[in-house]
Amino acid sequence: MIIKEEFLKKLRSAFDLNIYEVKIWTALLSRGVATAGELSDMSNVPRSRSYDVLESLEKKGFVIMKLGKPITYIAVKPEEILRRLKDSIQVDAEERVKFLDTVQGDDIFSELDLLYRQGIKKIDPAGLAGALRGRDNIYSHLRSMLERAEKSVTIATTPNGLHRKVKRFKSLINKLAERGIKVRMLAPSAEQSKELAEVRNSMQLRTSENFKGRFVILDEKEVLIMVTDDKDIHEDFDSAVWVNTPFFVKAFNEMFNAAWSTLKSNGNGNNK
Repeated sequence: MIIKEEFLKKLRSAFDLNIYEVKIWTALLSRGVATAGELSDMSNVPRSRSYDVLESLEKKGFVIMKLGKPITYIAVKPEEILRRLKDSIQVDAEERVKFLDTVQGDDIFSELDLLYRQGIKKIDPAGLAGALRGRDNIYSHLRSMLERAEKSVTIATTPNGLHRKVKRFKSLINKLAERGIKVRMLAPSAEQSKELAEVRNSMQLRTSENFKGRFVILDEKEVLIMVTDDKDIHEDFDSAVWVNTPFFVKAFNEMFNAAWSTLKSNGNGNNK
């Protein structure tokens, strides 16, 4: 049985299996029912390992062992495997969240917070900067910035970046507006979308083909700067620099305001 390596890699990643497990599993799926020896021959997995692999797959719910001689194995329907995995992940996530909620209410969390506050006081403001790698990490940091906004959020981005941010943070953007926080976005262009329509009354949006940049300014005190064009980089290798010094941020804010003042509203938002 010949299966493309790329397909096997995707299965390994999606179902968290090792290479022997995914080879045995796909071999069994193609047969429905088979013995360990038959699956070993079909998948080119050493016979000495096939029993261990099948036992592992059985524990994970991918196969069922059929009693009798010789022992055979039955493939579980992929749809059923997906349902089980989603249920298991949801249960694990809920238990983890409950545990973290317990930690937050414990004395140990208070001690951690005290250590942080004592340490942060010793840092020179010029040293409050950091690097982030990977778009998921960048957006996680961006979310924490948005959640602690007090006065304003200023975003310069690309057309794709605009829709990514609106889609991911639309609920948060609407909450910021409810709190009276001014949200402004500037992008080269802005194709209308359902998500964009849902935040049109919560922010101001203007477009300028001449303004190129990817950064977020929070309360005119800190800035998150994406250092590459999102058209030229894979999201896993996207990178950003976060700086928390008002003197440095002031330059970005003035640059944004200069561009903003020359542009007309894109028809979104009630903020002045």
